Amino acid sequence: MLGKQKNKRRRSLYLLLGIGACIFLMVQCSSSKRDSDSGDLTYIPYQPQPFTLQESDRFVKMQIPADNPLTEQGITLGRQLFFDPILSADSTQSCASCHQPDKAFTDGLSKSKGVHKLEGRRSAMSLVNVGYFYKGLFWDGRVPSLEAQALIPVEDSLEMGNTWEVVEKRLRQHPDYPSLFRQAFGSTCTDSIDRFLVAKAIAQYERTLVSYNAPYDQVMRGEAVFTVAEKRGFDIFFDASSSLPVSECGHCHLDPLFTNLDFLNNGIQKVGTLDNFPDKGRGAITGVYYDNGQFRVPSLRNIELTAPYMHDGRFKTLEAVIDHYASGGHFAENLNPNVRKLHLSARDKADLIAFLRTLTDTSGRIVPVLENPL
Repeated sequence: MLGKQKNKRRRSLYLLLGIGACIFLMVQCSSSKRDSDSGDLTYIPYQPQPFTLQESDRFVKMQIPADNPLTEQGITLGRQLFFDPILSADSTQSCASCHQPDKAFTDGLSKSKGVHKLEGRRSAMSLVNVGYFYKGLFWDGRVPSLEAQALIPVEDSLEMGNTWEVVEKRLRQHPDYPSLFRQAFGSTCTDSIDRFLVAKAIAQYERTLVSYNAPYDQVMRGEAVFTVAEKRGFDIFFDASSSLPVSECGHCHLDPLFTNLDFLNNGIQKVGTLDNFPDKGRGAITGVYYDNGQFRVPSLRNIELTAPYMHDGRFKTLEAVIDHYASGGHFAENLNPNVRKLHLSARDKADLIAFLRTLTDTSGRIVPVLENPL
């Protein structure tokens, strides 16, 4: 009998705790309503639809975080946020300002410009196929994931120059975003809209920027053939013919992503010691002396669209890039051994460029998710 009374009291306690929790959530959303005139979002249906990513059979399957699966609603929200200057301090700068779809998600500048036209430290990297880059993002590999990357530009004084507190308040008070966050992530009230959900949404959108239908891919699938110049350039690029000069390109720019995702010094700067690099790149992140002056090997996909080249945009043309590598670059203790003096004729260089242009995807493969929604 005594045991039954204890169980009854325990059930009553659990019931009171449950009611208290519900009241707490109601108060939270009620408070949010006073702050942002949005309040409780639970009346909006939350029925996220899974998104099936179309990938190349030649690519290693993209690894999607278990806590951020791709959904139609998440991608829609991420796309909206990517193009919206609401994230920047003065509402002039969006992610797309530096990552423009028509330039393969770069901006055509040697060094990107942020709020108040302030010049950044480096050139904007392409986001094409960025969902496959698992060895760190940015030129120096400072973050491990797209979710972590998306948090940084907002508070960078040379990019968006804002604070997340301001951004969160703007989004909570926006006429459209609360419902979009509810549909994408099940946000119960506006207070639950935060920077981490923003980062997740943008990361979802960026993972859809997959490109694998360039002329090169069509040749690899047996749907097209190279021209004579393109085939000769292919053989030089991959050092595939003993009758043609080597280029060493294919050692770092591996098929099919055309990058090995590693970090290296490719000899573009002359320095006395590795401590003399004005931008230490990877070394500034790891603190390892030998990593100074090393930067991530960029993908060559859509390279024709992403000039100027290198982390500081010093080379304006593909011709200038090839001339650099043919020269052997500047020696340093950590110069990559594949960077050495080459013996390329004018025709060799022209054919290399002809091949590189086959990596340009103009098929409209990813156009449906690229158009500016604003």
